[in-house]
Amino acid sequence: MNIKEIHDKQEKREISERILKSLPNWFGIPESTQEYINKSSNLPFFAAMDEIKPLGFISIKENNQYTAEIYVMGVLPDYHKQGIGRDLFNRALSFTKDHGYEFLQVKTLDESHPDIYYADTRKFYLSMGFKPLECLPELWGEENPCLIMIQCIR
Repeated sequence: MNIKEIHDKQEKREISERILKSLPNWFGIPESTQEYINKSSNLPFFAAMDEIKPLGFISIKENNQYTAEIYVMGVLPDYHKQGIGRDLFNRALSFTKDHGYEFLQVKTLDESHPDIYYADTRKFYLSMGFKPLECLPELWGEENPCLIMIQCIR
């Protein structure tokens, strides 16, 4: 398995669509999933590849000159807990450092929501060095309270 930067927009769409649609417990709102697929095709994008098969991906969004964001990330369910997410994160972290960002953020579902899948997501991001910054319940709607997590990457 290796991490490869993908530049072709169509390839980005195909990879993100295949992986996100395999993760309905995280990406179960079709409109939101399609927005992730469309927008990530225009962003820096890295894929974990096993030969020619994509196993996971991560895309990075610039918020301002100081802060980048993990816009969307996913790993095929059969490959969870095998270090692929960590490898993707580390490649994205290198990218953000190389581009001079000082902070990296990610948005996820807040712990006030009982979703067990997002509890694992928060654990993952905590293990990667993120800290909870703020919950914005109005961002995604009160039924999906958004937690912003951040880390200093200088």
